[in-house]
Amino acid sequence: VRYDALIGSYLGETNARLRKLFDYVRTTPSVLFFDEFDAIGKERGDTHETGEIKRVVSFLLMQLDQLPSYVIVVAATNHGELLDRAVWRRFQMRLAFPAPKKNEIVVFWYRIISAWPDAPKMALGRLASRLGNVSYAEALDFCQNVRRRQILGLGEVSVDEALRAELDLWTSRVTPEIINAERSDKTPPETDAER
Repeated sequence: VRYDALIGSYLGETNARLRKLFDYVRTTPSVLFFDEFDAIGKERGDTHETGEIKRVVSFLLMQLDQLPSYVIVVAATNHGELLDRAVWRRFQMRLAFPAPKKNEIVVFWYRIISAWPDAPKMALGRLASRLGNVSYAEALDFCQNVRRRQILGLGEVSVDEALRAELDLWTSRVTPEIINAERSDKTPPETDAER
């Protein structure tokens, strides 16, 4: 479900679009996938939300209850704490995907970096410690940024230089307190001399 086509700015527009969506999926066996489900399944008791989102959530719950058995609804969110309690009851199965551990990120990076023409000198375990807790998507994005920086350097930028530049950029975006709080091991930050 594309939210840009579903959520409207006018009163009642989102519910009208939801009705069309659910009317359509009732006509044929289908799988209805909502990514970032918290966009329309938010807690109705949230004092910061308008009355419109409360009506949308109530309407969504009614529509989910009326779906035939040949329609499967799958919803994904990174913010389960934001979902309305009644939304949780509409799903028979709940799966949680915890953040990967440091060693899992290292294995993931190894698979990516092993295809590169040259590998960075920094140990992947040390790199994982430097970045703190990251998702697979963030780990992939970091690797792609390093490789992109190296390729765009047109032979003037080594993989180690690209890695250092991306690490500097990463640590400038994330405050040191957050990185230190998320580290499972208390490895002190790498100094310039250790690079």
